[in-house]
Amino acid sequence: MIDYEGKYLGQGYKNIVGIDEVGRGCLFGDVVAAAVIMPENRILGVNDSKKLTEKQRESLYDKILRDAIAVGIGRMDSVTIDKVNIKMATHLAMLLAVENLRTRDNLRIYPDLLLIDAEHIETKIDQVDIIKGDANCYSIACASIVAKVFRDRLCKKWEKMYPGYGIEKHKGYGTKAHRDAIKELGSSKLHRQSFLKNKDNW
Repeated sequence: MIDYEGKYLGQGYKNIVGIDEVGRGCLFGDVVAAAVIMPENRILGVNDSKKLTEKQRESLYDKILRDAIAVGIGRMDSVTIDKVNIKMATHLAMLLAVENLRTRDNLRIYPDLLLIDAEHIETKIDQVDIIKGDANCYSIACASIVAKVFRDRLCKKWEKMYPGYGIEKHKGYGTKAHRDAIKELGSSKLHRQSFLKNKDNW
């Protein structure tokens, strides 16, 4: 990974935040963003969450929460996604994650630089959008793991609330099994109706 954090620390920034999201392409449920500020000492094995096994993510999630200077989570539900579109909802989730940055003692942390995975959000805080940031930037990779594990745990709860769709297995993405379940059961309250406009062509 490229040492973006070291580069910007050298330029005088102090609270450097990595931000990533998960669930953007799902048919069901919230889009979730995580914001993290990590210390300079790195956790071994951190990588893009998509390149890790579930067991690896769970283990790293615990280590990240243990070591992080601050962590914030932002969520936007399916109603908001349908109302404002997924790109704007993703940006709102990222902004909320930044607002929610807290230490383990619940002290709010105010960042002075945001490192974001290929997005530019509406804030006056300095920011850098990094292509493939979850694979190339340590703090963004940490955020990708936190967001992924957090949302996967939501999927387990959603599975119990809305059985029959297989949410825990496919996490709300548009797999054939998920599309077939929607055809059979209809959509639920947590499905993104704006994503189902072409369901008659499935």
